[in-house]
Amino acid sequence: MQKITTYFLLLALFLGTLSSKAQRNKRAQNLIQYDYKKLHFGFTLGINDLNFNMQKNSNTITNDTLKTLLSKSQKGFNLGIVSNLRIGKYTDLRFVPTLVFGERHLYYGFIDEQQKDDEHIKRIESTLIDFPIYIKYKSARYNNFRTYVIGGLKYSMDIASQDKIDDEGQEIVKLKKNDLMGEVGFGLDFYLEYFKFSPQIKLSYGLLNLLSKDESVYTQSLNRLTTNGWMLSFTFE
Repeated sequence: MQKITTYFLLLALFLGTLSSKAQRNKRAQNLIQYDYKKLHFGFTLGINDLNFNMQKNSNTITNDTLKTLLSKSQKGFNLGIVSNLRIGKYTDLRFVPTLVFGERHLYYGFIDEQQKDDEHIKRIESTLIDFPIYIKYKSARYNNFRTYVIGGLKYSMDIASQDKIDDEGQEIVKLKKNDLMGEVGFGLDFYLEYFKFSPQIKLSYGLLNLLSKDESVYTQSLNRLTTNGWMLSFTFE
């Protein structure tokens, strides 16, 4: 995540330098009337990296054969539709329903009867339908370029949730279906000849405990699981 943020900041700095040079050589603007439209639409696609914030049950980990518990993120894909409402000169209200395919891994390290390490991996696949509402605050436009920050809340529904199914003794880690997240991000707007192109990165922080408890050591070793992650997207409007 740190590398991606660094690369994005370097790209923004590079493009900002180009923009400042362009101001000394004023050129014709693309899509001159675009920002005066009250409502416009588009689509977005990109990649995501989902992970967990964990609150471990220290009693289980210290008093049982379970010795280590780790969460590792995995890459996924997302696709969404953009609706943008202009509410001020530099402010927009955005609704971006998005289909997200993601996966997370939980690594459990046990000590068996022979005092040997035994690692179990629980793969948790998610298919999310996100319903976020954002406030987008934009800088002034420089020729065919501007920067912006974005923030808001997102309701997320996991249509692949196994919370209510019978695991038939497989001891899967079940997550609840509904989640609520806060999101913040930043991006760049490029006004091309026929459309606006916007690379953007967002950070997500889950507010709800997703863990569905049962009697297995896999859930008893946890008190709380919340979502965190990032999403790199490319928007065409």
